[in-house]
Amino acid sequence: MMTTSATLKGLVCLITGASRGIGRAIARAVSGAGAAVAVNYHQSEQAALTLEDELIAGGAQAMAIKADVSNGRLVEDMFLRVEDRLGPVDLLVNNAGIAFKGLLTDTRDEDWARLMAVNLTGPFLCSRRALPAMISKRFGRIVNIASMQGVCGASCEAAYAASKGGLIALSKSLASEVGPSGITVNAIAPGPVLTDMLCRDMDEGEMGDLLSLLPVGRWGQPEDIARACLFLLSPQNSFVNGSVLALDGGWKA
Repeated sequence: MMTTSATLKGLVCLITGASRGIGRAIARAVSGAGAAVAVNYHQSEQAALTLEDELIAGGAQAMAIKADVSNGRLVEDMFLRVEDRLGPVDLLVNNAGIAFKGLLTDTRDEDWARLMAVNLTGPFLCSRRALPAMISKRFGRIVNIASMQGVCGASCEAAYAASKGGLIALSKSLASEVGPSGITVNAIAPGPVLTDMLCRDMDEGEMGDLLSLLPVGRWGQPEDIARACLFLLSPQNSFVNGSVLALDGGWKA
């Protein structure tokens, strides 16, 4: 577990898509900082339950909770259960996302719709549900995990890039809307991070070519994203708002 000072003690953090990869690293980081953590998952139940056990064994309050974040009814049920067990959500990390690689001419209606539902509608639904309690407290933090593709675009990933670009626009707009209420909203735009999603979508040759384009000479790790997210979630960060933090090792898509 990533250890740090108890900067988030007494706060409740909900992380979507938290059973693996970047989401899991963020869950470990915020738990180590003292937050109670709701580990959202959709399909990876065993991984989520294993993480829940790990966090609890480390002395944290934690719960694994299943929900498809693209479904408003399930999002409402998720928040009610988190509130009942841990309390109102102070910190929201919209991390759940899916990828799609292919020519735009080969992208089916259902591929586009699912990308937008998970990558953009999910953060909209979760943010909308979390905000009333944050506004009431006059404190809250929302971090949206976007992508450098959403900043720069990417050949054969137009649909994915569009969903992440929309998430960046949502982040900036919402930051202006709720900043006066003591709430910050920021986006993180990772470059190549060594996760199951990256390895699944590329063969060995493609991964070697991509690695050669990273000036830092290494892959990004989920923990790199988690450390940045931890800062953006901290009560000590009250001035970074509406920003898009590029964590790409100097690479541009």
